[in-house]
Amino acid sequence: MEQLLHYVWKHKLLPAGTLTTTDGEVVEIIDPGLHNTHAGPDFFNAKVKIGGTLWVGNVEIHVKSSDWYAHHHHQDNAYDNVVLHVVGTADGDVVTADGKRLPQLQIAIPDEVSRHYDELITTDQYPPCYRIIPDISPLKAHAWLSALQAERLEQKTRTITERVERLNGSWEDAYFITLARNYGFSTNGDAFESWAEQLPMNAVAHHRDDLFQIEALFFGQAGLLSTEAIPDRHRQKALADPYFTRLCNEYKYLAHKFALTPMDHHLWRFLRLRPQNFPHIRLSQLATLYYRHRSGLSQLLECTTLDDIRDLLRTETSDYWRTHYSFGIESTESRKQLSKGTLNLLLINTAIPMLFAYGRQHGNEKLCDRAFDLLEQLPAEKNNIVNMWQQCGLDVETAGESQALIQLKREYCERKNCLKCRIGYEYLSAAHKPKVPHPTIALLAEPEQNT
Repeated sequence: MEQLLHYVWKHKLLPAGTLTTTDGEVVEIIDPGLHNTHAGPDFFNAKVKIGGTLWVGNVEIHVKSSDWYAHHHHQDNAYDNVVLHVVGTADGDVVTADGKRLPQLQIAIPDEVSRHYDELITTDQYPPCYRIIPDISPLKAHAWLSALQAERLEQKTRTITERVERLNGSWEDAYFITLARNYGFSTNGDAFESWAEQLPMNAVAHHRDDLFQIEALFFGQAGLLSTEAIPDRHRQKALADPYFTRLCNEYKYLAHKFALTPMDHHLWRFLRLRPQNFPHIRLSQLATLYYRHRSGLSQLLECTTLDDIRDLLRTETSDYWRTHYSFGIESTESRKQLSKGTLNLLLINTAIPMLFAYGRQHGNEKLCDRAFDLLEQLPAEKNNIVNMWQQCGLDVETAGESQALIQLKREYCERKNCLKCRIGYEYLSAAHKPKVPHPTIALLAEPEQNT
């Protein structure tokens, strides 16, 4: 039922007529927001008018109002910026952790939508042109994938150059922030970028020969040395942990020395994360990389092969994090080094786009060509988007092709830009009989971290 409510809200398939809150205020949905499949509110950055006032914030959806309390959202500050609670049945008021009473919108799912939901949700996550993909000639498919690969690199280039502009032209700082963002993958990418942007690199540089001090600055600025950032069930062990205590004392000294303010620890997400992807582990790996002077753009520009870049980016945690995944919580698993798969993702999402962006900005075609060559040498990514296209009948062998297919899904399929898509053109320009059965796609499958 809740999945169906998500679908109705996302696509604005709401009953005709005026929508009102349970208090009788008129509701106008301007933008339903971005669907969030991880921890936190269900839709980010929604825009709704309630009683004539425009609200921009998050939306949470439940079958019943009381589910708000069943899921403990009233005790979670991550839900303080929810502006509207959408429910199938309003069975009571809801209040946020900071004491705000939320407006609620009770919606009824139209019968027609309910009857066709299963088919619609499959179509929503799958390209409607799937039937003709096996009939497209390899030449046409290759030409379109090549164009999409270039388009995706250009898109990433714009993101990087905009970041450089915000940093007053510092490519070195932009590289570190890009690297940090991709250490968080899709789950904590925004949090890592926010952390890196607030990290005073000039201050860190004064202590780059001391790994412990670097970790103190990294963890402290991430807000993870705050006792509030430690779950209640782990707090006692963390406070009794000598390493945690030393980090806190060191950061307190450095924060006073450089007038530092940590970021909000609520930005970090842990739900459904494997321990090796916890922010603590990634921050320690980044600290070691920085400590060993291997996090600079100048070193990357000197690399000419995949092995060169892998050697540059290869890092490990400090000794403490080889046997821990959170403060005071021991683990038998060793998380010493980045896996080969993680290194490949850092190549795809950080190193190669930086080479291309820097080469494009400075008129260095050799760097641009190197970026394309490296993508063709890397194996294809493994994620839900690539699997979907493979089920449609497209062969995917290289990272260049998998990046192209991610671009196709996000910029054409999801945006319904079929008229601008070459596959869409083939679909519309000729009648094709279905030759393959519709593949089974897992409904609402969790996205992979590497897209």
